[in-house]
Amino acid sequence: MSAAELTFTVRVAEEPADREACFAVRKEVFVAEQGVPQDVEYDAYDATALHVLALREDGLPLGTGRLLYGPGAAAKTGGDPAVGSLGRLAVTKEARGLGVGVALVRAIEDAARARGLAAVDLHAQTHALGFYERLGYEAYGPEFPDAGIPHRSMRRAL
Repeated sequence: MSAAELTFTVRVAEEPADREACFAVRKEVFVAEQGVPQDVEYDAYDATALHVLALREDGLPLGTGRLLYGPGAAAKTGGDPAVGSLGRLAVTKEARGLGVGVALVRAIEDAARARGLAAVDLHAQTHALGFYERLGYEAYGPEFPDAGIPHRSMRRAL
């Protein structure tokens, strides 16, 4: 399927079924594909995060991501209340390279702007650094392991 053939929408996951679809995508990508333990993948942040969901025209979930902000994000953003934390960005194998990840990142940035945030931080798997750099994120700090996978911190001013 080419990008021209893929019709999808991205929305905030407000209904329980939407959140379940977000978690199902994360389970497929992070737990099944990348071997992240389930007890590491799902965390206390999920309860207060803003989740976004990409759905194919027929309702099939294609991707997800989340935004942490406010007091709940302080541990991920160095305590700066003006910075949100983008995380758990996952796109199903079939939908990669078709613009779904870009649309999810932009939706999370829009949600961050709507909440008055000045920047978004994230922890990128090192293989994904180029993807985020193309979207305006800059890496900082040393490489570190998260769930056994090398990561770097990145930030983009909004």
